[in-house]
Amino acid sequence: METKNLTCIGCPLGCQIEVMMDESGEIALITGNTCQRGEKYARKEVTSPTRIVTSSVRVYGSKSGERTVPLKTASDIPKGKIMEVIRDLRGVSVPCPVHIGDVLMKDIAGTGVDVIATKNVE
Repeated sequence: METKNLTCIGCPLGCQIEVMMDESGEIALITGNTCQRGEKYARKEVTSPTRIVTSSVRVYGSKSGERTVPLKTASDIPKGKIMEVIRDLRGVSVPCPVHIGDVLMKDIAGTGVDVIATKNVE
């Protein structure tokens, strides 16, 4: 049996979770979680891990002189797509004004997830 140790990020407790995998790669046992969120997190993390990506891109036409706008993926993406997302953001420049929640790129890296602004830039 293979054992994977995780620190849960489902809530502020940060439980130390142990996931035991059988020979076929299936989850045999999950221990250490104190709530259902921990079990759900552990199952997802060992079978199909995902992340929210944060970064920034250039802006032009800013009245305030700002040169970049911070952004994030609107939801989590497969962990294996992170570098492709970063590559797709390279060289992107968007016009001002930009408002929180504006979609800066649609369907980044073929994930079906949009990239949105996380700050207003006038």
